[in-house]
Amino acid sequence: MKLILTHLFLFLFINQLHSSNYFQQKVDYKIQVTLNDVTHELRGFEEITYTNNSPVPLQELYFHLYPNAYKNTSTPLAKELYNVGAEYMLEAEEKDLGSIDSLDFKTGTIKLEWELLQDTIDICKIKLAEPLLPGASITISTPFKVKIPSAVLSRLGHNEQAYFITQWYPKPAVYDKNGWNYFSYLDKGEYYSEFGSFDVTITLPANYVVGATGELIDGESENTWLEEKSKETMGLADFPTDMSFPASSKEMKTLHFKQNNIHDFAWFADKRWHVIKGEVELSGSKRKIITWSFFTNAE
Repeated sequence: MKLILTHLFLFLFINQLHSSNYFQQKVDYKIQVTLNDVTHELRGFEEITYTNNSPVPLQELYFHLYPNAYKNTSTPLAKELYNVGAEYMLEAEEKDLGSIDSLDFKTGTIKLEWELLQDTIDICKIKLAEPLLPGASITISTPFKVKIPSAVLSRLGHNEQAYFITQWYPKPAVYDKNGWNYFSYLDKGEYYSEFGSFDVTITLPANYVVGATGELIDGESENTWLEEKSKETMGLADFPTDMSFPASSKEMKTLHFKQNNIHDFAWFADKRWHVIKGEVELSGSKRKIITWSFFTNAE
């Protein structure tokens, strides 16, 4: 019995020691982005606050530039697709490829030196003006422009004026007890990302229905419009087969989303979507939450 208790004590001690060395960085985002649905481009501005919870000073930060995975036939994504028998990117026209550019990383008014890694164009290294000490935070901003690729290539993309916006903004890689974890975008795989908060505004023509990460802030008019579309959908006796896109509204709208303690932000937009508003009761708590379903005539 004494031997069992001794082993148990050692296990708990080692586990506590390991836990005390654990740290997790924090990244808080503010992003403003505008969709141009004629050129299929995003123009945005990002400000991140990066908190160094590690026990060591950081001399540089690594960022994922995921849209550059779609830039040419030499990227890891293109090679992966080719190796599994998909020749989408080899056969794609220039208009169907994607990229991210117009980057200008700064902290305050101080311009930061940065460079793409030699072996890949979808990861960059940013040299800090001074070391980021343990427990300290730094705010870094940059404009960016994304050329949205064809949706046939991978997750980020557009099918005419239907948009699937994922892995789309400059995103710090994870720094953990093993050091920096940066890796190129691949079609098959999951994403290791730092957690934090997102404050995102999306500007686009007013007749787009948008589904996005987080909670819509000050969205009374948008919710009223969605509820009206839900009533229209529920009143349909049958759905037409037409899948064409209506003309884009000349009026623009800006939607504001927030969410805390998450590690990514995605959004989707389509002018053709029908809408159904519903409600789900959570088992156990009996709390009711609102659900929205968006779908085209084809679904």
